[in-house]
Amino acid sequence: MADFTVRRARTSDIPSILALVEPLVTRRILLGKERVDLYGAVQEFRVAETADGEVIGCGGLHVMWEDLGEVRTLAVADPWLGRGVGHALLTVLEADARELGLTRLFCLTFEVAFFGRNGFEDMGDETVDPEVYAELVRSHDEGVAEFLDLARVKQNTLGNTRMLKVL
Repeated sequence: MADFTVRRARTSDIPSILALVEPLVTRRILLGKERVDLYGAVQEFRVAETADGEVIGCGGLHVMWEDLGEVRTLAVADPWLGRGVGHALLTVLEADARELGLTRLFCLTFEVAFFGRNGFEDMGDETVDPEVYAELVRSHDEGVAEFLDLARVKQNTLGNTRMLKVL
């Protein structure tokens, strides 16, 4: 039996999510998110927590297009790495994606081995059909720009791998 559960995030979890993410931002593993943006996207997030309520992991699912979503801000507290927390969060996010009707999930990551074990593959230069590209390029969302591999976000993506999973 797991020592943790995964549930939908609440606004009261945002300080804990920030505390989880900040060390990874400092190490340039994750892109930083402003507190206001996390509150605005709280409905996209799931958290893993211990029986005593300590948030030990988080991850978000952001819809990008009718069939495409992005796994965002997947983070696990260092003492919990290798204990199935990331996998459990990803499993729930994938279930959420299926429930929404998504058939593909994107992530931008340094954790290629983890995502590879979970069915993601390097996208290479793949993007989307020209018609969809023309719509997506209008988005102000940085994740969409990263998916499209736009020049304006290259500084954010250096060393990261663009990965995709078909659900």
